[in-house]
Amino acid sequence: MSRHGFGRGEYKYFAYPLPSPLHDLRHALYPRLAPIANRWSRLMKQDTRYPDDLDTFLARCHEAGQLRPTPLILEYGAGDYNCLHQDLYGERVFPLQVAILLSEPGRDFTGGEFVMTETASDGQRADVIALRQGDAVVFAVNQRPAPGRRGGVRKVAMRHGVSRIHSGRRYTVGLIFHDAR
Repeated sequence: MSRHGFGRGEYKYFAYPLPSPLHDLRHALYPRLAPIANRWSRLMKQDTRYPDDLDTFLARCHEAGQLRPTPLILEYGAGDYNCLHQDLYGERVFPLQVAILLSEPGRDFTGGEFVMTETASDGQRADVIALRQGDAVVFAVNQRPAPGRRGGVRKVAMRHGVSRIHSGRRYTVGLIFHDAR
């Protein structure tokens, strides 16, 4: 990660065909998240409509030249961290993604909290999410709708990362639903 300026740690993208558990989970979660993605698109006055099934969405990604799978595993050791970022890999972007913590905080590692920030015209805010082993967090890839101060809806820019690991090793699986160039 450090050679790309993303922080410190290791990440590895899976290749197609994905391992069955990742393939199955990605295909099971997508249809539950697509209605949320479509609602967000409507609220933010975007033209994008997401299909009901992942294979149709991936076909759109592939038509746009986004052929590489994006599910990945991340490993962090003492002193490692993940800079705040957005996982945008081309013009076709699904607005939600999932991170699943594989390690047990306090036993396998200390530190390493999941961090989300939002930036809007009225300022910035950070949330720290305390995950346990096996917990998953669904979060915005790029933007999410939020209530406007004068009614209506505004777009809020989102970023995510991982705070510094103090000790041990932390493993996470990331499920991103759009493919990459």
